[in-house]
Formats: sequence, C-alpha cells, structure tokens
Amino acid sequence: MNKRRTELGWATAGIFVIGYTLLPVLWIISLSFKKGDDINNRTFLPKNWTLDNYHTVFKTDLFTSALRNSIGVALIATFVSVIIATFCAYAIARLDFPGKRLILSVALAIAVFPQIALVGPLFDVWRRIGLYDTWLGLIIPYMSFTLPLSLWTLSAFFRQIPWEMEQAAQVDGATAWQAFRKVIVPLAAPGVFTAAILAFFFAWNDFLFSISLTSTNKARTVPAALAFFTGASQFQNPTAAISAAAVIVTIPVILLVLVFQRKIVAGLTSGAVKG
Repeated sequence: MNKRRTELGWATAGIFVIGYTLLPVLWIISLSFKKGDDINNRTFLPKNWTLDNYHTVFKTDLFTSALRNSIGVALIATFVSVIIATFCAYAIARLDFPGKRLILSVALAIAVFPQIALVGPLFDVWRRIGLYDTWLGLIIPYMSFTLPLSLWTLSAFFRQIPWEMEQAAQVDGATAWQAFRKVIVPLAAPGVFTAAILAFFFAWNDFLFSISLTSTNKARTVPAALAFFTGASQFQNPTAAISAAAVIVTIPVILLVLVFQRKIVAGLTSGAVKG
C-alpha cells in the first residue's frame, strides 16, 4: 500500500510539473491562432481559428531575414565549435600533458561566465574593426561559450571509450588518423550529437548578443528581431503575430530533440557514468 501511495505521489507530482511547464507553451500556440480582438478574451481556445498570423509573419521581411540569420549563424557556430571541441576533447582524454585539468577548469569557468560582462567591450571592439552587425560578429561570441561547453561534454564522453579499441585498429594497420576517424568518431557519435544540440540551442536562443551587436536586419537573429516586430502594421497589436513567430522558431528545436532524442540521452548518460 505504501509503495502504491509513493508511486501515485510521484506520478501526481510529475503530471503537475509537466502541466506547469506546458501551460505557457500551449497558451502561446493558442494565441497564434487568434485573430483581432479575440486575443483579449479570457478563453483558452480561440473563438475563430485563423492562420492569418502565420501568413503575416512570413510576409514580413524582418522575420524572414532574421530566420535566415538565425539558421546560418547557429549552424556555423555549432559546426565549428563541435569540430574544434572534438579534436581538443580527444587530446585531453587520450594524452597526458601538464595543465590538462586546468584547461577543463578554465573551459567550465568560461561556460558559466556572465555574458552581460562582455557586451560592452565587444560592442566597442566590433565597431572599431568592422565586425558590428555581421554574422562573424555573432559567431565569435557564440563560439566563446559553445566551444567550452562542447569541450567539457565531449571530454567526459571520450574517457568512456576503451583505449584498447583504438590500439587494436592501429595493430591491424590503421594510422592514428584512420583509427580516430573510423573507430573513435563513430563510437563518440552520441556525445558529438549531444554537444552539437547544446551548442545549437545556445546560439539559436541567444537574445543578448543578437540585440546588442546588431542594428539592422543584416545580421539580427530571430530572438532579437521579435523585439521589433509590429505585426501587419505599426498600428496593430503584434501579440498574436509574435506568438506565431515564436511557434515557428520553436519548431526546429522540437524536431531536433525528437529526431536525435536517443543519441542525446545516450550522450548525456554515458558522460555521467564515470568522471
């Protein structure tokens, strides 16, 4: 009886947490399908369902250009960070050299460093050297945080891969590069996907750097662009249109999690088994 009560209690708590988490998301989705004054009513579901808000969003140059910027900047920052972190994490996990622990400690410190402390200096430096309001001006600060995060995640994962498998490949005639590319990298795929997803989420969701280091649609990403969104006209309440844009921006994140769910879970759990 006590076991059943405990299970019931945990189930109830889980349902409450899930409902509390999903309620704002469902409310935004509901707002995105409301039209005109319908957004002011207190009913959860729209009285008259409409796709006008989504049509408005895709007809707005501010959103479409920002969406292209978000995709390009996030993918480039993620790709470069994960590639560099893969080689660095492999060296940290496999090689014995002075300062190895210090590198990981510094990487962790950088990953949790407050971003707001960098905005002022970056704004001044970027204006001087011509990187302000450019893709590269966003990619570099994104990599400053995604690279340490990827390095920490991958170094923990590489330590779980048996050293003997790489040695066996070299005994069979493979070079060090071939053993790394054909043996280690496939085995490290869950960890690489985990690092890539975490890095992509950071770059995709960033608001601070995007709104501080850009001034036009040339490089401004979606989170910052939504702050300037006005809807179909400057006299229209943009709440429903912003909700539609938020739903559109969230879809790629949900798809990535659903598609790579098993690899993400495998990467996180494998890296947490042993220190």
